[in-house]
Amino acid sequence: MNNRDALLAGAKKCLLEKGYARTTARDIATAADVSLAAIGYHFGSKDALMNQAMFQAIGEWGERLEEAFTKAGGDMTVEDRLVRVYDEIVATFDENRALWMASFEIIMQLDRIPGARDLFLEALPAARAGMVAMIVGVPEAEVDRDTEMSMGAVLYSLMAGLLIQRFADATRTPTGADLAAGLRRLADALDGKPESAGS
Repeated sequence: MNNRDALLAGAKKCLLEKGYARTTARDIATAADVSLAAIGYHFGSKDALMNQAMFQAIGEWGERLEEAFTKAGGDMTVEDRLVRVYDEIVATFDENRALWMASFEIIMQLDRIPGARDLFLEALPAARAGMVAMIVGVPEAEVDRDTEMSMGAVLYSLMAGLLIQRFADATRTPTGADLAAGLRRLADALDGKPESAGS
């Protein structure tokens, strides 16, 4: 492993063990077993390295989720996929709690951490398109801008909201089936059938 990769691995380890704010450049250098100066040489600053490490870790999480669906085959309905995706998200939240806590920490400080907002804005379109691809069952490259900003935005918002609810109250986290039922009832209400909202 070269020094750059070692620094990314060390930064991810520190993120999970100490969180964003409590991690120092020396912590990362020690975890990576490289010199402190290597951070500046490869990334310019500790913040730039931490940002890259965070978004790489979240990207790896997304890839693992997509791989699970590829192995599951393509015979599921859209509703089946939606239910399973969100149930898997809750399960992986529990398995990767430290990662999500660190990501919430960064989001709350986007304007204070140099480069964090730019990376977040760059990652959002792919995240929204990736949610559409997983749930609708189409290649991500086929998700156009309008679909990304409509369906993708809703699906991504559901994911973020679900994680917050899981963090706040693990005993009453909505299931994938709850979300599917809620979307169906909301669609009925949008179509002018408000009576279904109270049924």
